Amino acid sequence: MSGKRRVSLFVCDWAVNPNEISDETLSNLPADFSLVKVKCVGRVDPIIIFEAFIQGLDGVMILGCHPGDCHFITGNYYTEKRAAMIQRILEVLEISPERLLVDWISPAEGERLAGLLRDFSEKVVELGPLGSEASLELGELSQRLSASKGALADDRLRWLVGRERELIEEGNVFGERLPQEEFDRVMDESIRKEYQRNRILHSLGEDALTIKEMAEAVGLPPREILRHLIALESDGLVSVAEIDGSSPRYRKIGG
Repeated sequence: MSGKRRVSLFVCDWAVNPNEISDETLSNLPADFSLVKVKCVGRVDPIIIFEAFIQGLDGVMILGCHPGDCHFITGNYYTEKRAAMIQRILEVLEISPERLLVDWISPAEGERLAGLLRDFSEKVVELGPLGSEASLELGELSQRLSASKGALADDRLRWLVGRERELIEEGNVFGERLPQEEFDRVMDESIRKEYQRNRILHSLGEDALTIKEMAEAVGLPPREILRHLIALESDGLVSVAEIDGSSPRYRKIGG
């Protein structure tokens, strides 16, 4: 394998002329591109994107049809909203959100496509290896990415993304609309909460841990660990395994 940075490229079949994105074209770029063709970029689940990062890729690029041209009506709209959520998560992980790019293209824009591929390739090369922004060691990077993948599997974040337009533009049954800044605040708070809870769950391997040990492993204050443990215990995800002196040791249920 070459020393190039690696990029996963998802393209909509309807958006790109196959002749403009051949293996020869991709091989001449500064980064190594892995091409994945999909019927609609709306099918690219956020978990797939984080799985690409977990597998060691340095960037993810998604190219879909222009707004209004989606053959599945709302595919590009939800792709854009999911991408915004993922970029927020990357910021929490201290990973540059520029490692994910979503853009719109048509088969008639071959020259623009070439520019997008070149520019993103150069950006990923400039950013360097995944996690280098915060000098993350491989083990810590893996823990952060895995916890984020777990957070994305939760229905709370998906519900927020799916309801954004309704909450902001249409309002509730009383016609009350949620201001964009309030929605953003709720989304950021939910992302951080779900990520932190999944970090705690990932810290609980085969050994039961005290709150202090979890705080050291996750990098959160003990009071924050306790707050999350109360919620996780209520959800049936953790339980007290034993009492060590005056400190309870918690274990993950089912794992």
